[in-house]
Amino acid sequence: MRADDEREYAEFVRGQVLALRRTAYRLCGDWHLAEDLVQSALVLLYRHWPRVVSAVSPHAYVRKVLVNTVLEERRRWWSRRVRPSAEPPPDLGAACPVGIDGRLDLRAALAGLAPRQRAVLVLRYWEGLDVAETAEALGCSAGTVKSQTSDAIAALRRLLPNYVSERLESR
Repeated sequence: MRADDEREYAEFVRGQVLALRRTAYRLCGDWHLAEDLVQSALVLLYRHWPRVVSAVSPHAYVRKVLVNTVLEERRRWWSRRVRPSAEPPPDLGAACPVGIDGRLDLRAALAGLAPRQRAVLVLRYWEGLDVAETAEALGCSAGTVKSQTSDAIAALRRLLPNYVSERLESR
């Protein structure tokens, strides 16, 4: 890689690494694994940097690489055998409208979802992507994103049956 390209890559990574770590954590639920997955995604990004620079949206390209890296990790045999226990996120003191208990319950319920369902919810509701952007990041159709979202929300309702009603009653 040329020195100019390498500087451009390093600058891009410095600007994106924290957001990528947060997204990876939201997708996998483990900070240490999230760092490893971001590192793997950045290696792929480095190898294909000319393609990234020429992409219409480099941020979308990087997000897609990260999501594919996370999903690929979930397909490996050791990922299915060894499941890390949920650990509290380091920002527990941050203000949260559902409180710490509700937040931990929600994270535990998310950990119980299938990887693609979790990815759809994270991309749609935490990352704020629309259906088309989520479909592009996951490499599937918009209809698949909609059905996965519906299935994931139904699964969350089963896993957290009193979550919605408790929140509505307290208002």
